[in-house]
Amino acid sequence: MIKQELEALRSKGQLRQIPDIQAKSDGKIVVAGKEYINYASNDYLGISTKDDLRKEFLKQNDSLLSTASARLLTGSSPEYKHLEATIANIFNKEAALIFNTGYQCNLGVISALIGRGDVVFSDKLNHASIIDGMQLAQGDFFRYRHFDYDNLEKLLESKRGQYRRALIVSESVFSMDGDIADIDKLIELKKKYNCLLMIDEAHAFCAAGETLAGISGGKDIDIITATFGKAVGSFGAFCVSSEDIISYLINKARSFIFSTSIPPLNIAWSNWILNNKRDYLLSQKQKLQTLTGNVHKLLGSRDIKTPSESQIIPIIIGSNEETLKLSEKLRAEGYYIPAIRPPTVPEGTSRLRISLTADCKLEDFERLLDIIFSCKHQSTQDLMSI
Repeated sequence: MIKQELEALRSKGQLRQIPDIQAKSDGKIVVAGKEYINYASNDYLGISTKDDLRKEFLKQNDSLLSTASARLLTGSSPEYKHLEATIANIFNKEAALIFNTGYQCNLGVISALIGRGDVVFSDKLNHASIIDGMQLAQGDFFRYRHFDYDNLEKLLESKRGQYRRALIVSESVFSMDGDIADIDKLIELKKKYNCLLMIDEAHAFCAAGETLAGISGGKDIDIITATFGKAVGSFGAFCVSSEDIISYLINKARSFIFSTSIPPLNIAWSNWILNNKRDYLLSQKQKLQTLTGNVHKLLGSRDIKTPSESQIIPIIIGSNEETLKLSEKLRAEGYYIPAIRPPTVPEGTSRLRISLTADCKLEDFERLLDIIFSCKHQSTQDLMSI
């Protein structure tokens, strides 16, 4: 049966394999012995490839390489407390809790907060971690059409009164389309219908918005989750909220309770970057935002439509086969942009997901567009619009 299922995936162009990645440097990646321009990274500020930062940090830090335990046993340390205080301060929240990954964070938060008699209202294009958290929870959930807040309000009008606790969940910057939720509208609706509001800032934290707090900075949001593994160039994730909600998660979030915690050295690295290198983060963020603005201007000058409002630029192809062909064509030209296929994205929307980082160059992106549009299998408008 397993072989048959694997063959079925292969026949649909959905069989995945781990790439032979050998090295990464600023804006570049070496795969199977060949160097490419890297448009597949979530290291939006290029932090993880900066050798000078790493060497400077290691000269002054000798934190342990393992905790060998969950935090509720012996797996906590001063590094954790320092980083949680840093994150709570950045988001102006009462408390924070570190999780091992963004997936475990969203899974744990939703499944802990939502029980029998509770409900979640979720944007239909929310990340798999949010979907899995809703499915694991013992409450009900409803998915509103992407960015259709009238649809959300109709669901709230008809369903909210049937439940004890209600949670509205959305990403801020959406991971596959790069578009941005209307946070103010979601705040309005959560107040009107007495809901908690949870925003996933994974792709905005330190990369979007006016501060390091992403799109949600300073807004009346009950629960914010994000990761250190993207713009901060580190590892792990976190939730910021009220002291009561964080205490509740410590006691109820199974993905937190039953996981060996992240090595203190990595926690210390995240805290060092956010505190000691804040000015560098802000300068890299400005580089990224300037590049992103120029890329969107370039797309507009070529009359190319895209749902994106951020550093994530989707090129919607449609079929798995055509997406794989274009990805391979670009690899031959020196660009690394893997094909994104179902179940990561809905059926019929396979795509190339271009991820801009502060180390990318506008001229490389312009050449990339020229290569894409030289391919004759689809028109410009088909390639760049849903």
